[in-house]
Amino acid sequence: QVQLLESGGGMVQAGGSLRLSCAATGRTVSSSTMAWFRQAPGKEREFVVALWIGGDTNYANSVKGRFTISRDNAKNTLYLQMNSLKPEDMATYYCASYLRSGRSATLPSSYTYWGQGTQVTVSS
Repeated sequence: QVQLLESGGGMVQAGGSLRLSCAATGRTVSSSTMAWFRQAPGKEREFVVALWIGGDTNYANSVKGRFTISRDNAKNTLYLQMNSLKPEDMATYYCASYLRSGRSATLPSSYTYWGQGTQVTVSS
């Protein structure tokens, strides 16, 4: 079965950077649409960015210009480079894969597979 494993979370001061990784098994990261979501305590899971098979991307306005999604096909790994981090970026970050046909890429319910998340803490 498909498994996704996030890593790279940690603590960083406002203005700092982190790179998150999502290692995939059972499905290559290049064979389906993949995305990053985040969820702060007590809040709904929030769309961050999606990456389509052909390389097109869609970023949430809150992270555009600061975050960059990419993939390494040889390592079968998805990445999220996060720069200029803000306290409001503090959340658990999840990677998701296999966007359901005809569904919005910005909705958590549109994806079939999820990792268990990696925590990002931003201090001010």
